[in-house]
Amino acid sequence: MKGWMGKSRILFTLSLLMLFLAGCGDPQLSALQPKGEGADTIYDLMMLSVIIMVFVGVVVMVIYFFVLIRYRQKKDQEDFIPKQVEGNKFLEFLWTIVPIILLVVLAVPTVQKTFMLADTTPPEDKKDEAITIEVTGKQYWWHYNYKGQEIQTSQDLYIPTGERVYLKLTAGDVIHSFWVPSIAGKMDTNPGKNENEMFLHAYEEGVYQGKCAELCGPSHSLMDFKVVAVSNEEFDQWVEDMKNVNTDATPESQSAQEGKELFQEKNCMACHAVGSSPAAVGPNLTAFGDRDKIAGILDNDKENLIDWLQHPEKIKPGNKMTGKYGNTDAENPLTDEEASKIADYLLQLKPSEITPEDAQ
Repeated sequence: MKGWMGKSRILFTLSLLMLFLAGCGDPQLSALQPKGEGADTIYDLMMLSVIIMVFVGVVVMVIYFFVLIRYRQKKDQEDFIPKQVEGNKFLEFLWTIVPIILLVVLAVPTVQKTFMLADTTPPEDKKDEAITIEVTGKQYWWHYNYKGQEIQTSQDLYIPTGERVYLKLTAGDVIHSFWVPSIAGKMDTNPGKNENEMFLHAYEEGVYQGKCAELCGPSHSLMDFKVVAVSNEEFDQWVEDMKNVNTDATPESQSAQEGKELFQEKNCMACHAVGSSPAAVGPNLTAFGDRDKIAGILDNDKENLIDWLQHPEKIKPGNKMTGKYGNTDAENPLTDEEASKIADYLLQLKPSEITPEDAQ
């Protein structure tokens, strides 16, 4: 008896712990709090399937307890043998037809919504205004090319609210999967010419967390990004600011000026572009100072940036910057002073007044 009571307490404690932990997490990284058309559609289908499963479970349990109580063995009937029944056409018909009906109830809206989500063709009257972005997944970051806008950027994807933004997705190395749980479903990005398409439609302003949902290497779990949904007016302003980036501008501080020179001397420009250059071996750094994360995971401050510049492999194993142009794994590692100056240069790259803070 004591052993049974002990196991019950453990089971009860674990159940409470699971219930408590279920409430933890980032609301902007949850498919159960939809903030966009795609996520809303998926959520509705999930709820429909849950309702069907709960209904089936309740019916089964009601029948189970009814039979358990109604036909239990009674006193003085230990030797009683009930009437033996073989086959019941009505019951056989019922448990064949009911599952078929439930499957149809689930299948029809699922197929309907699947085709709706797969429709990535802009309406005829909005084809010229539709925003199309080419998204490329790479180990372990994301690159964005705004078609027709001459804007190249990485990691933070800016979109306007209240309208569909069309994405064309590919990969630059291995298979990745683009997923923003709060506003859309997930879509694989494949190397080569196999281009997938989807759309994002955010209902309201916000910074929505994104993840790579396909195992792609040792830092797969660190391949984070953000979708920054702003008002249409703010998005137009951001586009204008990004189009007019002056890559030749001289930084205000002396340290940042020297950092820019070091950035060029160390050949960082071979991988990282500033401006609308299509070079994308490494992330585009045009709006680096506006991001709130470094490499998608570290808070964007000088201390973390210096650590990233000098020890990228420690922070994000398998990244392409390891052993290149000055970090500790290279032949001529950056000194603390050099890393500090480059950090000052990168942190002042703020071409637009529209930042993730405006969406929060």
